This record gives sequence, C-alpha cells and structure tokens, in this order.
Amino acid sequence: MGQILTRLSRRLALSVAAVSFALLAVAGCRSNTASDRATTAVATREVPRGGELLASVRSEPRSFNRHAARDTTTNLVSNLTQSRLIRVNQATQAVEPSLAESWTIADQGRRVTLTLRQGIHFSDGHPFTADDVVFSFEAAYDEKSGSLLADSIQAGGRKLQVTAPDPHTIVITFPAPFAPGIRILDTLPILPRHKLDAAVKAGTLTKAWGLDTPPAEVVGLGPFVLREYVPGQRLIFARNPHYFLKAPDGGALPYLDRLVLEVIPDQSAELLRLESGQLDMMTSEIAPEAYAPLKRAADQGRVKLLDLGVSRNADGLWFNLRPGALGGDGRAAWLQRDELRHAISMAVDRRLFADTVFFGAGVPVYGPETPANKVWYWPGLPQIVHDPAAAKTLLASIGLIDRNGDGLLEDAQNRPARFTLLTQKGRVNLERGAAVIRDELTKIGLTVDIVALDARAVIDQILHARYEAIYFNADKGDLDPGTNPDFWFSAGTSHMWNLEEKAPATPWERQIDDLMTRQIASADMTERKALYNDIQKIFAEHEPIVYFVAPRIYVAHAARVTNLTPAEYRPQLLWRPDTVAVSR
Repeated sequence: MGQILTRLSRRLALSVAAVSFALLAVAGCRSNTASDRATTAVATREVPRGGELLASVRSEPRSFNRHAARDTTTNLVSNLTQSRLIRVNQATQAVEPSLAESWTIADQGRRVTLTLRQGIHFSDGHPFTADDVVFSFEAAYDEKSGSLLADSIQAGGRKLQVTAPDPHTIVITFPAPFAPGIRILDTLPILPRHKLDAAVKAGTLTKAWGLDTPPAEVVGLGPFVLREYVPGQRLIFARNPHYFLKAPDGGALPYLDRLVLEVIPDQSAELLRLESGQLDMMTSEIAPEAYAPLKRAADQGRVKLLDLGVSRNADGLWFNLRPGALGGDGRAAWLQRDELRHAISMAVDRRLFADTVFFGAGVPVYGPETPANKVWYWPGLPQIVHDPAAAKTLLASIGLIDRNGDGLLEDAQNRPARFTLLTQKGRVNLERGAAVIRDELTKIGLTVDIVALDARAVIDQILHARYEAIYFNADKGDLDPGTNPDFWFSAGTSHMWNLEEKAPATPWERQIDDLMTRQIASADMTERKALYNDIQKIFAEHEPIVYFVAPRIYVAHAARVTNLTPAEYRPQLLWRPDTVAVSR
C-alpha cells in the first residue's frame, strides 16, 4: 500500500521550495514587494461560489481562543476566524503576504518593516490598523494572562520589539539574530483591541472567548465567522463579508457561504459518512484500514483519494519527567530513567509496528524529525536495532528483573514493573499503536495498562502532569526548528515531557537550550544544520519522546469539493479555507 499513488515529483518540489526558502531566510535582506499572492498555486479557472462544506473534527475545541489552548480543533477555529501578518504556505513552505502586503528587511535581518493592507475591517465592521497588531503582541507577551503563544514569537528567549510609526506600518526589531525571521509571524493571530483590551488589562486574556462565549462576540479578520456552536455536535461558520483577500479574478473570498464542522470522535463513523455522501471531508488523515473502501469509492467517482507522502510528525511515547510528579512511592526511580526509554525503543519492532498500525504505509523513525522534513532531517541519526535481549539487560541495570520466575519484571522493592499508558480514544492509529507497544513490552516482562480517554481529557492530563506515560502526537508546528521554541526549549509550553520548566531539569536539556540559542542566531545554513544535528543526537541519547513510525498521509474528500491546495500538515485539505469551493 505504501507504494500506491506515490507522488515523487511533488515531494521533490516541496524539498526544493524548502531549501530555497531556507537560503532566502538566511540572506535576510531582500525586499518583498509582492502583490497579493495569497491564492498562489490555486487554479485560475472559474471557481464555483456559494454552498456549504461539511467537514469533521474528532474532538471539540477547548476554547475559541488560540492563546488559551493548543489542540487541533482550537487551532482550526483560529485559522477560520483569524488572520496573521504573513502566512506560511503549507504546500510550498514559502512565506506569503496576508495582512501585511509587503515587507523590507534591514540590519542583517534584525529589523523588518511591514506595510499593512489598507481598508481592512474586522468581522464586526470595526477598522483594522497597526494598533491592533501592536496590541496582539502585547496580549501574547502579557505575563498575567499566560498566553500559550508567547514563547513561539520570541527570538533567543526574548520578546520582539513591535512599533507602529503610522496606522499602516509595523516595525519589528528582533532582540538577537534570528535565522527563521518573519516565518514565526504565522504563529500569531491578530486580535481586535476594541474587543479584548479589557481582558488583557485584567490579565484574563486566556479566559476570554471560552466555549460559553456567544458566537457573535468572537471577532476576527479571518475568512469565516462563528455563527453557532452546539456542544458535542457541531460548529457552524458563515463567510465573513469583510474578509480582505481577493480571488484571482478580483472577486470576494471565501468562495463558500457556510462551513460546518461536525464533531465525530470515531474514525469509522467518519468514514461511513464520507462514503455515503453525508460528509465532504475530514480535517485529518484517514486511518490505514479506510484506504481500501475509499479506493473503491474513488474508483467509482464518489470521492477523491490523495497520497500526500510521509508525515512530518510521528506519534510518540513519553513519560512524565517532571520531578515529583509521580508521587513518593519510589517508582519514579525507574519510570523516569533514560534506560527505561532506551529499552522500550529497542523492544518495539518498528517494522512490525508499521505493518500492524499502518498496514505497511509508514517508515521507521528514531528521532524528532521524519524524512518529510527534507532540510532538517538527519539521516546520520543512529538507528535503534530491535533487540529484546539487550532491552532486558538494560532494564536489569536499573533494578528491573524477574525475581519470582513468572516472566514479569519487578523493581528493587519487589513491586511489578508496571505503568499506565494514556492514549486518545477513537483514534485508531493511537489505540492500535498503544496495543503494539503493550504487547511488545510484555515480551520483555514489562506490564502496560492502556487507558484510552477522549482528546480533551488526554490534553488535560498533559497540562496538569497527571500521568505516567502517554502515547500521543506531539506536533511541531513548522519545519524550521527555530520556529518551534515551545517544543525545544526547556521552558517551552510544548516541551511535552516536562512543560514549562523554570530552569532546565537536566544537564542535557540545558545543552539543547544552549545549542538551540546558537542555532536560531546563526546566519550560516551549514552551521545551523550542524547544530541541529547535534540537538537530534542529544535527543536520541536520552529519548524523552520515543518515536517508532511516521505514517504516510492519505486524505479523501467528496468529488464535489474543488480548488484545494493539499498539504501534509493538518488540516491537510483545509489549511487554506478561503479558497476551498464546492460544486452544486
């Protein structure tokens, strides 16, 4: 199956585009005076207007406010209702204009002057100016509010200086050399000061726009506005009549009149609705077992099936490494050891994992990057050999041995070597992957209890460090590692195994902090790659997240959906929602 529908030429194009952008970012001093390229790569043929698109999400949003939550549905709501200064094209990895129509770069990339589009209004009709941009940065940086986006719009751990010389100009000064440059601006939604200023002043930004907020209060610059939210069932969006981007023919965007997100936690139910024509698309990839029936439906012309290549992110297993989080019964003495994670990495047969979980449509991975990241993936990373005997020897070195001859391991206090593994209910690849991990570890004497929770509950356990181990997807948002400080830096809000450390908890995390600081400051691409290779090597030496297999990404949509720009990153078919259309 992994050979079906391969698109080698498309992946090569992505690779060339990514390398080209990386070199441009390092050069850092060219003026961008491009006109509206927001619809680049979208066909210029006549596109149908109007109609309603039905898409599915597997969990409800945790908030309507991206500053308060990082789950995929909250992020999708933000992309539908909010806009950024610039946009990273997920299909080409190029930086495109958005609210900023052009920019110039000076002082070796340290100062960027952005020219904003004029005549733009928020969805409630209030004028948009540079003051809203300044406010959005202030809101993200407000320590009382505790925005989850603060660390993702910093350079070297320090805030950007943002000023507005006039209502249509923004000047951003980086506090230190920062190789990714304006790429990080894709992270920050531009918010309305007139709606949220009071919340920021009160230090309650992350409490604003919760799920109990009337939809009309959620104001933005995005292509859609939230019209209705039915908890546990659906979110309904209508086109924003004030949306600023235009179609190639000069007409208004978005093309759609309405977009409905149905909450369908079960992948099988999603598949049945897509096959039967009750759904236009899913906002994430299809499960491997869905390929065969969808291929039949595609052959009959009812759906279109696309192979987008290997995922840039792989699901991973991590333990709670926060000091003191596992209680005082002494089990942390082995649950938080590097040796345990290395033993698990050796005990799980990655080829078996790919065949069982992804029906062969996946590639083994041994670190935080997959082959999809053509620029930053390091093929020289040591590959872990499947060796259960060596895994048992490693476990014995930390006191986990079979003390009573029953085939199961016990610790030094004669307690079973047992832990609970959380994963997401209804996500077949996660549930099946957790089962493979459990079965493989049983062979070396470790006992694993799987607990499947809904996505909101899993994320809640992560945020409050109430777990022993988790098998989940720790997405990194962008291909350039310099734009993922929330994952890499020990103080980061996505430093999954120990969120927001006050200071590096281990010497190796301090090493990564130091290397990342140098990596994002370097103007030399060769040096940046060498430093990131060192970071990946340190990561592999400690395996805070154990990765097994990166799946191939297959997506499907109803035949009536058109004008798509597919990309491997979620939501693969809806990351550019303003240009999606449906025939009627």
